[in-house]
Amino acid sequence: MKALENLFDRIVQRVNINLRELEFDVNPLVKDLVPFKQLVKFYAFYGITPHHLLDFQFKHSNLAGSYFLGKCSVTNSMLYKSDIRGDELKKKGDVFRYQDFEIPVSADEGIEIEDSFLIKTLVHNFSHDPETLEKFSINSTISTHYANIHGSPTDGSFLGPFSTVDLTTMNDCVIGAYSYIQAGEINHLNIGPGTIWIRSPENFNFFYRYPQQKLSHYIHFSAGQWPQGLFIDFVEDRKQAFQRIFNRVDIGPSVPVPSSASLDRFAVIKPKTRIGENVLVSQRAFLQNTHMGKGANAQEHCYIINSRLKGFNVTAHGAKIIEADLGQNVFVGFNSFLRGRPDCRLTIGDDSIVMPHTIIDIIKPLRIPAGHMVWGLITNGDELEANSIPLSALSKINGSFTKGNMLFEGNGNSFKAAFQERIQHILEANGAFYDGSQCEGHAQKNQNISFNMIQPYPEGKLEGVYPTIRIQP
Repeated sequence: MKALENLFDRIVQRVNINLRELEFDVNPLVKDLVPFKQLVKFYAFYGITPHHLLDFQFKHSNLAGSYFLGKCSVTNSMLYKSDIRGDELKKKGDVFRYQDFEIPVSADEGIEIEDSFLIKTLVHNFSHDPETLEKFSINSTISTHYANIHGSPTDGSFLGPFSTVDLTTMNDCVIGAYSYIQAGEINHLNIGPGTIWIRSPENFNFFYRYPQQKLSHYIHFSAGQWPQGLFIDFVEDRKQAFQRIFNRVDIGPSVPVPSSASLDRFAVIKPKTRIGENVLVSQRAFLQNTHMGKGANAQEHCYIINSRLKGFNVTAHGAKIIEADLGQNVFVGFNSFLRGRPDCRLTIGDDSIVMPHTIIDIIKPLRIPAGHMVWGLITNGDELEANSIPLSALSKINGSFTKGNMLFEGNGNSFKAAFQERIQHILEANGAFYDGSQCEGHAQKNQNISFNMIQPYPEGKLEGVYPTIRIQP
């Protein structure tokens, strides 16, 4: 176990060196957060398909329970039950369009993780930075439970539980629990818990911060303690269902699946679930008594329970939908938590946008009208009024606008258009519009994926460390 201890100390030191200007010490937050004995118990696994480049390199690392797809390299790192998803890596010869530039990709893009500790983290490479087209890197970074690193090269940073960095190049930053940052590029910032910040320079700036006392009911994280709150309790209560599927070698779908849809081998599908055409359900998703209409998707760490999604719905990484009815073309952002009750359903109208990291938690029936955008904390009709706007009204804003705790600056129509274009890209990439011959996406390409397992040294001085491996065709 000594090798793991030395590796952990190396990572903590490197992260702390990067964060020294912020006077931030990660050690009290992560020490004993994952007992080292846990890092020996689990296998790692990687996917093989004819659609994704097979090129993996693992060196002096622990990969316990983690999943890899696409070209990935991991060096001097600890990855605990994390998903490293390289299904949108650029290939040599592709052309990347950025503003007025058309930039040729000179080599196959790869995900490179070095000197980092990622705990139950989703990494998706959908990269945005024109300066690093061939390398998507995560260096000297620690991320904690259910964080998302999405299209965000990251160096020398710390991410709290249920936080997200999205399409943001990040250097030497601290991101608090349940914060969502999409800001292009940030450096040397310490962002408090529950901050929702979406910025496009010269176009728009959206800012909201949760009331800290109310947020702590859902997620709270402090030194020397496991993350606490309703979010953690919710996933822990369903952990056993995932243990069963990871313990079995052979397992088939438990519900009928159309030929154009894809249920990941490592998703939990409970009874009374119906899957429509072109549906994508990713690994570590959880569906129970749910109807997924045509073209809907449930991404990693999503939970959809006792709910109906009419079709072409995007349920982004980590979102949770309970006792709800969603119309067509509804977007539910990263790590959002939408909870109705059996006797008071939540209803969301067509073409609505639920902003990333939104909490809707009701004890009386609530309906969000079609074509609305909602954000923040909503527990009743009054809070819905304070934390929502019709998309038609949003598109008319040009300047400064405040509502409740939300501040918006810039062009509302650009903000709306950016979201709608992003949603369209996600649906296209996931194969929602597949017609039997054209518009293939992840739902079709991931159907015949095969998995291989690798395991660490079980004892001795290298206990818990995976052997150096290079896996190629």
